[in-house]
Order: sequence, then structure tokens, then C-alpha cells
Amino acid sequence: MLGIFSIVTTEILPIGLLTSIGSNFTVSDGTAGLMMTMPGYLAAVSAPLVTVATARIDRRLMLCAFMLLLASANLIAATATTYWAVLVSRVLVGVVIGGFWSIGPGLAGRLVPEGNARRATAVIFSAVPLGSVLGVPLGTLIGDLGGWRVSFVALGLLSVAVLVAFAVLMPPLPAERITRLAVLRGTLRGVDTRYALLVTVLAVLAHFGAYTYVTPFLERVTQVSSGRITLFLLAYGVAGLAGNFLAGAAVARRPHITFGVAGGLIAAATLALPYLGRWEPGATVLLIVWGVGYGAVPVCSQTWFVKAAPHAPEAASVLFTASFQATLSTGALVGGLVVDRTSLRAAMLLGGATAVIMVMTVVGRHRRVIATHPAGRSAT
Repeated sequence: MLGIFSIVTTEILPIGLLTSIGSNFTVSDGTAGLMMTMPGYLAAVSAPLVTVATARIDRRLMLCAFMLLLASANLIAATATTYWAVLVSRVLVGVVIGGFWSIGPGLAGRLVPEGNARRATAVIFSAVPLGSVLGVPLGTLIGDLGGWRVSFVALGLLSVAVLVAFAVLMPPLPAERITRLAVLRGTLRGVDTRYALLVTVLAVLAHFGAYTYVTPFLERVTQVSSGRITLFLLAYGVAGLAGNFLAGAAVARRPHITFGVAGGLIAAATLALPYLGRWEPGATVLLIVWGVGYGAVPVCSQTWFVKAAPHAPEAASVLFTASFQATLSTGALVGGLVVDRTSLRAAMLLGGATAVIMVMTVVGRHRRVIATHPAGRSAT
């Protein structure tokens, strides 16, 4: 959980520091958004490649290696003298994301008694919303007080601490199931897997196409001072944590409805933000709605992938990680192009329109399931 917390915080921290880092290197908001684009694309590529290449290596050793690489990436960013050096550090972050996410969550069942495996997995995944609730607001606050470089130094030290904990406290974890490229290809051929892939792409594209640029929006449209941005991100993060646990309780029983509601909340918030987000109360309420909606997305998506391939859980995690990260990067990239060529408001509206398409896709699938299996109506 601490390992994923440090990774998630490192990955999305630039959202809170986008303006200050861009100003430091005199680059536009869209160009600064490459800090979000680079890790995701590298993670999408490294997820299958690293998992297959290291299939026979002890998993504890791999987790330690990823934490060492993450610490190095954060320290490179903290000492960067050019923007390109920052992007190099983000490439390393992408390799860490792809590798760690593909093997880490699946280890929960090997670290606790069998009856506690589901609870342990929930604890691990709680790191995702905690990164938004604690990591990004705290990192943004540190950046406001001591400069953005200090934030990356702090994350580097956290990564080293997690590395030491892995080495000292975690037992050896020899590889058990070997994931080959043929297994990944076979999993991807499944209709349910492709559907999970489509809906995940739409939801993540909608979110990161808009949320990557929420800090500039709050500063320039809502007119929030840079010192108070942390409070808005904290409200979003707390709402995201609530959305994560609410979805975790509901998605097993009603997967379509839960994912559809999540997409609907994202759509409502992003479409209304250009109009109601001009005032602080409106922006606060909409960020809370947005947080609840997006907080449900990772747990819904992961659940759908696992259900689509119950025979190959590690392969399902690889596909989840690769699709999620590639789409995250694409959303940040497309949002940056829209911001640079049009406006921040346009990026929010585009994200909302994409979320609407996602909801329509879920509704269509839900209706087909009911038509095909009327007895399963209550479980959809």
C-alpha cells in the first residue's frame, strides 16, 4: 500500500504543481502537461514487457528494484536544470508504474491468510484515492512553502523508506505463475475483456483530459490564489476516497450501474464547471461530485477486468494497467492540445462529452445483458 501510495503521488503530483513547474522552465500549460503524458505511455509499454521479462524473478526483489528506480526518478526531477531532465525522470516513473502495478496488487493473497486476501487487496487499492487525498495536496502544500523541488525530494525519501521496508519486512516471494505474451493475447480476445477495455478508456480519457488542467482552471477562471489550491484538491481527494469505498461495496453486486453512475458524476461535474466553476462555492461542489465519480473508476475497472479473465489474474492486472496508463497519457495530451489552442473551459467540456459517451456505452451494454439474461437483472 505504501509503495503504490508513493507511486500514485509521484505520478499525479504535477497536477498540483503544473503552473509552478511550467513557470520555472517557461513552458506552456500544454507542454507542462507532458509530465502526465510521459509516464502513462511508458507504463502501458512496460506493463506487459517487464511482467513477461521478469516472470521468474522473486517478486520481493522486483518491488525493491522498482522503489530504487522511483527514488532515483524523484531525485532527478528535484535537481533538474532543464525541462527535458524532468521529462527523463517521468520516463523512469512510467517504467515503475507499469512494472509495480502489474505484479504488486496480486501479491496480497500471498502475504495474509487466505480468508483475509480480499481485505488485504482493498487495503492495497486504498492507496489510489489516498494519493489524491493526502499525497497530492500535501505535495502541493510543500511546493507552495518550499518550492516544487522540495516536493520531489520528499517523495524520493519516501521511496527509499519503502525500499528499506520491503527489504527488511517482506518475506521472499518466488514467482508462481508465469505470465507469457500468449496468455495476454488470449485474455485480450475475450469479449468481456474488450468491453472492459473500451469503458475504461472512455472513463479515464474523460477524467484526465480535464483534471490534468484543473489547477490552471482554478487559478485563472475561478480566481483561486495559489496558496489555497491545496484546499480544493483536498476536497476532491476526500470525495475520491469516499467514491472508492462506495464503489467497492457496490460494484460486485451491480457492476454496470456502479460504473455508469461514476461516469455520470464525472460528466455532470466537467460539463458544469465552465459555468458554475467561475465561483468558489460552485467549483468546490463540482470538485466533490467529480471526486466521488472518479474515485469509483479504478475499482470498477479493475473488477471488470478480473471478472473478464478469472483464470489469469496477473494478465488481467497487466491489461488493466496498460490500458489505464496509456489512456491517462492520451487524455493529458489531448487536453493539453485543447488548452493551448482554445481554452481551459473547452478542455472541461470535451472531458464531459467523453464521459457522456462512456455512460451511453455502459447503458447499452446493461440493456443487452438484461435482454440476454433476464434473471440477472438484479445483478447488473
